[in-house]
Amino acid sequence: MFKNIRYDIRNVMNNDPAARSALEVFLLYPSIHAMISHRIAHWLYKRRRFFLARLISQMSRFFTGIEIHPGAKIGRGLFIDHGMGVVIGETAEVGENVTIYHGVTLGGTGKDKGKRHPTVGDNVIIGAGAKVLGPVYIGNEAKIGANTVVLTDVPSKATAVGAPARIILKKPASIIEIRDYQGRQRTIYNEMVI
Repeated sequence: MFKNIRYDIRNVMNNDPAARSALEVFLLYPSIHAMISHRIAHWLYKRRRFFLARLISQMSRFFTGIEIHPGAKIGRGLFIDHGMGVVIGETAEVGENVTIYHGVTLGGTGKDKGKRHPTVGDNVIIGAGAKVLGPVYIGNEAKIGANTVVLTDVPSKATAVGAPARIILKKPASIIEIRDYQGRQRTIYNEMVI
């Protein structure tokens, strides 16, 4: 557990320009406190100590504003920037080195049984206020824009924006030669496909 805490602190230091020292991150960042509480609650949850696990998660929610169900599987290096209003559901799975901003929900869409929350790959960034709902998959290195509502899978290295989400894939740059209205040759670098 202590290795994971050190890893989490290092990840925050690498991703937050406002972080001045490891001690400041450990003592003052709600993301670190929520992850410590979650690891304890998850350990209890796996041993079928459901009430105690939920008690710890609710106490953590009260103090940090971050609600992580004890059943959620969270990888190392999760950085929840600011954190207030983040909700991560019971069957959610979050990979390593994921950044989540305030107001994000990794939630379900109803009363379904079984896997009903998102699976988030490694090195994903989820913008403020985004809602990722249902048993969808967010690929490695994907980006979810602020206030985006994701209801379908997002491929690796793609960006999702809007409500409902539109997928933007970045392709290798292509060069297009055109002539402007005065007949001069122009070169355009086409980098994005929507």
